[in-house]
Formats: sequence, C-alpha cells, structure tokens
Amino acid sequence: MRVQDIMTRDPASVSPDSSAREAAQVMLREEVGLVPVVDGGNRLVGVVTDRDIAIRCVAEGKDGSCSVRDVMSTGDIATCKESDELDSLMDAMRSEKVRRIPIVDNRNKLIGIVSMADIAVEAPHDPELAHALEKISKPASWLDRLSDFFRW
Repeated sequence: MRVQDIMTRDPASVSPDSSAREAAQVMLREEVGLVPVVDGGNRLVGVVTDRDIAIRCVAEGKDGSCSVRDVMSTGDIATCKESDELDSLMDAMRSEKVRRIPIVDNRNKLIGIVSMADIAVEAPHDPELAHALEKISKPASWLDRLSDFFRW
C-alpha cells in the first residue's frame, strides 16, 4: 500500500506569520492536533502542534497573538512522498516518534498529511499493519530497544 492511498489531501495550513490563536482555531475547526506551516509558495517550513502552543506560548505567559514562527517546530521535519510505501511512512513515525507526517512533493510543497488514525482505518484489514501501528503507539521499554538492537 502506498501513502497516496490513505493520506488526507490538501490539509489546512497556516503561515509562519499567522498567530498562535489562528493556528489553534484551525486545530479546533479541523479537529486535529498538528497544523502544517507553509510559506507563500505552499512549501512546508515547519509544523505547529497543540503542545507547541501550550509550551512555547501559554506556559511562557504569551497570549494567543504570538506568531506561529515563534512556537512552531522547524528543522528536520519528517516528511514522506505520496508514492512512498506505507511501511516507509510507519518507519519514519517510529524513528521520529511522531503520530502525523506531512506529505510533500519533489519541490517540498505540502500536498497531504497522514496520521495514525488514517493508518488505523486500514489496520483491521491487515494484521501486520495493526501490529506495526501498535508498536508506533506504545512507548518502547528498554527491553524492546535492546531486542531491536540485537535483531538481525
């Protein structure tokens, strides 16, 4: 199965100049906890989560007018392409410890997003997929990490 088969196309997004309040309103309207942040050309420049707003805005005593630029996550944002295999996407979720992955084209333009919920819709039909989803969701114990290390 490929990412394009389960991704949500054209997700709502905000710009770095948007306010944290605007990002939170998008989260409320779309019933999501992560909003992609794009530049004027719709290229992905980061993501903002409900946790980002809580920690980097509210906890620091700022009001909702602070800019998304000041609270968003940037840097090496895990992304996938729509032609990627679902296994690659789940590997990225596992290694990055994230529950949502933006989907971009070859020019880094945002075209979709995949959440664990999107994968869960497919999981009942595929026992291997259900097991993989469980591994993404469950925090790894030291024993799990050790067994992964010694797995050939």
